[in-house]
Amino acid sequence: MIRQLRERVQQHQPIRFRSDGQKAGVLVALTDHPVDPEVILTRRAAKLSTHSGEVAFPGGKHDETDPDLLYTALREAQEEVGLAPELVEVLGPLGQVMSKHRLQVTPYVGIVPQQVELEPNPGELDAVFRVPVSFFLEQQHFRTHSIRSNGLIHEVPAWRYEEFLIWGLTAYVLGELMNLAFDARIPLRARPEHRDLAG
Repeated sequence: MIRQLRERVQQHQPIRFRSDGQKAGVLVALTDHPVDPEVILTRRAAKLSTHSGEVAFPGGKHDETDPDLLYTALREAQEEVGLAPELVEVLGPLGQVMSKHRLQVTPYVGIVPQQVELEPNPGELDAVFRVPVSFFLEQQHFRTHSIRSNGLIHEVPAWRYEEFLIWGLTAYVLGELMNLAFDARIPLRARPEHRDLAG
């Protein structure tokens, strides 16, 4: 699985926005378990002003002092869960997505050691947890979640793993990765920000 993950992500030509805006980088980290890698996810602290209590990848807003968005993703992962950048084998980016706060988010896929010890930063996170790739590949776990935006109801991809609800942007990125790397055939509707990028 890891070999296929490397090959597929490294050959991928992801969607890129044509316009500039506020940017963020996130790290989609998978452990190097040879049979069933695990995806590392976090749950944001309930006291935060934005995205409180939501499941997310380690990551955050681009700082002016960051040389690029990959640096942003790795820096934030170290700050949030104590993941040292030198432990991450970066494979490449997935398609850019727009957050509900209009941040242009670039997800970077990386492989980390299975035995890596991670600890949530209590100022930012309530939890850091791992989900086996096999969980996302079993169709019975996939569901949709209804959200209201601009007066409209939208159905977004979602998974319930133990006490964690994985939905929205995080679920979309996971769906893209599972389809790309593991032929999961997860049904994903085109995101609104991608419609004007077709062709």
